[in-house]
Amino acid sequence: MVMPLAGRVVAAVIGGLLVLAALSSVIGTLVVTRSVGSRLTRMVDRTVDRAYQLVVSRAADYRRRDQLIATEAAAILLAQLAAWLIVAYVGFALLLWPFAVRGVVSAFVDAGSSLFTLGFAVPAGSAPAVIVFLAAATGLVIVALQIGYLPTLYAAFNRRETEVALLNGRGGVPSWGPELLARTHYGLGSGMSTLDTMPDLYGQWERWAADVAESHTTYLQLTRFRSPQPLSSWVISLLAVLDSAALFLALCPKAAPVVPARLCLRGGFECFNRIARAMGFDIPDEPDLEAGIALTYAEFLDAVARMREVDFPIERDPAEAWPEFVGWRVNYERAAYAVAAAVYAVPALWSGPRRHPVAPIAPIRPDLGRPPK
Repeated sequence: MVMPLAGRVVAAVIGGLLVLAALSSVIGTLVVTRSVGSRLTRMVDRTVDRAYQLVVSRAADYRRRDQLIATEAAAILLAQLAAWLIVAYVGFALLLWPFAVRGVVSAFVDAGSSLFTLGFAVPAGSAPAVIVFLAAATGLVIVALQIGYLPTLYAAFNRRETEVALLNGRGGVPSWGPELLARTHYGLGSGMSTLDTMPDLYGQWERWAADVAESHTTYLQLTRFRSPQPLSSWVISLLAVLDSAALFLALCPKAAPVVPARLCLRGGFECFNRIARAMGFDIPDEPDLEAGIALTYAEFLDAVARMREVDFPIERDPAEAWPEFVGWRVNYERAAYAVAAAVYAVPALWSGPRRHPVAPIAPIRPDLGRPPK
């Protein structure tokens, strides 16, 4: 049965829309320097993520799950490229269909020959010639932009992971805010508190949060790039730094570096909130103070006990400090938990639930080692 000309024209219109959708997604994802929503890229991300979650759910422990999910970001990038090319391919084939004298099969052959720059099929006529030239240019542009996109992704990834790796020695692996304060005061067993370095640390993480907020909302795939070490995560590291700043301000209002800690907190929760919204989570502009936080007062007391183990100079009673700590954490907890669950970050303490049941992992504390004689 031969499709009437009117039907082929309608198909050509649909093909033009498919080509525009593919190009719009490519430009929004790879060129525009802000978070631009694309249904196609979101669909690819969700499809690949669901496939990985089905596989991950069968693994017995977190380390095995981490090994399985480590390739998810690369799979999303490849699936994204394939989706763009397939949608463009179908679109150009439908555009060529009204001019194809040998039927729809020849239209798909001509479109594939042009889009993938193989050049073995050349349709006759001026209009088909224009379409195949556009198809060839589109295929080249999509592949070239994706190739040029990778160095930008890995440069942002390396900047992010440098500070994460440096934090691991101070905040434990996986990082935890109270552990960060305790270890900094303990000074690696030197007998000298190094809390005077916290203002510089908060300043560095304020800049880090601004960099990550810009790069990870513009290139959303970066959120799924996992750290080289299985117990390390950019989400957990930022959460630990913010918790340490909130604890410091709540428990030690006189000794805490007020301005650097407050600036770090603001930069951090802005980072979490922006990334969570870009990932599609409903994060309000203003937190609900009456709803409070998911972290319990008992967990807060556990943190205070850990800090007292190293004689941390706590100035306030925990019951008095708790409301202020809640007032800080309510700004970032919801977004941080959402992002941590979405990227399946290491289940550290105070980092919320995951999509699959897993026990929280406390910071691994290395042995004291052998000091020089």
